Amino acid sequence: MTSSASNSRRLRRERKTIAAMIRIYCRKHHAGSKDLCDDCRSLLDYAFCRLDRCVFGEDKPTCASCPVHCYKPAMRERVREVMRFSSPWMMLYHPILTVFHFWDGRRQPPQDHPLIRKLSDRPAPSDANPSR
Repeated sequence: MTSSASNSRRLRRERKTIAAMIRIYCRKHHAGSKDLCDDCRSLLDYAFCRLDRCVFGEDKPTCASCPVHCYKPAMRERVREVMRFSSPWMMLYHPILTVFHFWDGRRQPPQDHPLIRKLSDRPAPSDANPSR
């Protein structure tokens, strides 16, 4: 990924949003201070790393509507927990980021992306077992 893609306005906003959500979660569940605890800091670092390596770059949809799940299952569940808790608080603490996040949630991944074509070329899993 190019540095211009990782520094796009959209990805900077995505970083601000996930950082705000993790800060809210950490403040209410852990330390209570402005500094993140070690657990939340590692989750934030992991989320930033995933954003930097996103195959869609600035055209990325929100992770919930993305066809490529790049988070490890355990980390994905942690982010879901953070978002479930923080989402209602976001409107109070960060209303503009919240509106943008909902708007970005309507974004679809680019259909002409090679990875999307590769995923759509796969045969659908069949419920029927051919050996029986």
